[in-house]
Amino acid sequence: QVQLVESGGGLVQAGGSLRLSCAASGRASTVSWFRRRPEEAREFVAEISWSGSNTFYAESVKGRFTISRDNAKNTVYLQMNNLKPEDTAVYYCNYVGTSYWGQGTQVTVSS
Repeated sequence: QVQLVESGGGLVQAGGSLRLSCAASGRASTVSWFRRRPEEAREFVAEISWSGSNTFYAESVKGRFTISRDNAKNTVYLQMNNLKPEDTAVYYCNYVGTSYWGQGTQVTVSS
């Protein structure tokens, strides 16, 4: 059984930064971040391979968000810079290819 716990969300002004964390209880795996804006479907944000050597980003966050991981801590991070109001969403992490999801962390960006 794998448990994923997100943290680091909050309220920030446009142009600000936040760093989200996804702490996992199980073995290391490829991890993705998704987000769900109000009244919209969940969308892909970023992904990192289990080794950390491969990363992928949605076009909407490229150049602003950076995904990284520390396997010694079994934690994946999402550094979010230059935040925009449209980044407001609940952010979730997921073990790719599994049904393991965290509970989500709210990010609110004010204009």
